[in-house]
Amino acid sequence: MVIIDRQFLNRPWYGSQQMARHMQREGHKCGRHRVRRLMRLMRLVPIDQEPKTSQKPPEHKVCPYLLRDLVITRPNQVRLSGSCCA
Repeated sequence: MVIIDRQFLNRPWYGSQQMARHMQREGHKCGRHRVRRLMRLMRLVPIDQEPKTSQKPPEHKVCPYLLRDLVITRPNQVRLSGSCCA
């Protein structure tokens, strides 16, 4: 438990699997389920690393919506060709 606590202070995002792998690399014989039980006993909850998949790059241009005030009354009245921000 001391090893888990020391490593958790250094890397608070480690879950039970990563912690078990760390301990096995250090030469301790323990499995994921034992580490999970000990972490639960110590009330250690890893923080989540948030993925940065939905953040737009700062140089990204936002194209204006050009059809906002246009009333479409017939087929093929509006044709889109290419990119508006090119």
